[in-house]
Amino acid sequence: MLAKVGPASKGIKRKLRVPSDKSLTHRAFMLAAVTRGESVVLNPLLSKDCLSTKGCLERCGVLFEDVEGGFRIKGGIKEPDDVLDAGNSGTTARLLMGLLSGYSLFFVITGDESLRKRPMRRVVEPLSLMGACFMGRGENGLLPVAARGGALKGISYRTKVASAQVKSAILLAGINAEGTTVVEEPFKSRDHTERMLKALGADIEVGGLRVTVRRSEVEGFSFEVPGDPSSASYWIAAAVLVPGSHVVVEDVLLNPTRIGFFEVLKSMGADVEFEVEGERLGEPVGKVEARYSPELKPFVVEGDVIPRLIDEIPLLALVATAACGESIIKDASELRVKESDRISSTVSELSRIGADVEELPDGMVIRGPLKLEGGHCWSHRDHRVAMTLAVAGLVSKKGVEIGEAQWVSISYPNFFSILEE
Repeated sequence: MLAKVGPASKGIKRKLRVPSDKSLTHRAFMLAAVTRGESVVLNPLLSKDCLSTKGCLERCGVLFEDVEGGFRIKGGIKEPDDVLDAGNSGTTARLLMGLLSGYSLFFVITGDESLRKRPMRRVVEPLSLMGACFMGRGENGLLPVAARGGALKGISYRTKVASAQVKSAILLAGINAEGTTVVEEPFKSRDHTERMLKALGADIEVGGLRVTVRRSEVEGFSFEVPGDPSSASYWIAAAVLVPGSHVVVEDVLLNPTRIGFFEVLKSMGADVEFEVEGERLGEPVGKVEARYSPELKPFVVEGDVIPRLIDEIPLLALVATAACGESIIKDASELRVKESDRISSTVSELSRIGADVEELPDGMVIRGPLKLEGGHCWSHRDHRVAMTLAVAGLVSKKGVEIGEAQWVSISYPNFFSILEE
């Protein structure tokens, strides 16, 4: 699919709800799979990644019944009779390894060409220490991975990177492990798994960068998934960059580990506000509002803020082209092993349309302000890169053509139809 996004002819004035949060949808499906009784998950994100999780769980015996606005889910994990295909979803593959390792069964997980290149040893290593047995490509570091779970024992483990997927895999294994499981991170990553487990009554404690969990049974629940702040970020960025714009995104997740992008925009002087209006399964929910902001200051982002905006860094680089001065992104080497090498793909595509951007081993340097020329780009089969280039088209001189733009369906299936409106 070739998508063409021309320069915006007028300001974007819109109040909208973005697709439901991808991270919470994955976790709601998985936690419903291991609960006693039935659960109801409303407004789930039905993107390709989340459907991969649903399909894998169904192959493990979990029943999904359609109800108005979502699914009634009956838990109960059984040994799958075939290979589990995680598609393009690293969350599906890594969290399922942890969840299924807690059961005495055999399973094999694979994925598409992209996922089979992404690192799995970071999850295999701690789960192996707990007692699960793994065999996979690249010395157990690449998919496909075959495993046998069961009879796990708790461990104390410090992760090498701040990764919500690694932490969540260990915690999901820990609720079925003997003894106590402790996970400690160098920086705080997304904390959805521990928030949801705590809200559902699991024996879990959170203190600073350390999470402790013990064997727990989780009861069925009802959960309405709020909007995804990462998806909201594209409209907020567009509002900040396009003259005359005013955008309000309602019913959006405002977890503190997910709003680093909005916080950096405010530090740049952007007219952005967010307000918590309620809570669901321990997750704060509210609205974000943004207006055109013609005078933006440069930034330096590094260290513990990086995990809180890791998905929005390509978009943040785009916003930096409008800032007056040199902006620097560091400590983001995790981007090298996403759906694409997001450092390389962001630098190459923004440079292609006229940005002054320099690649670093763990980030990039962006110099502005400048008006992007536009031109032909490639998504690198990465939904975040594709949507960033679409926003770039709105603020460019000639517009942007995006090759293989269909990869936006990973997280935002109707993104281009909303953009056309």
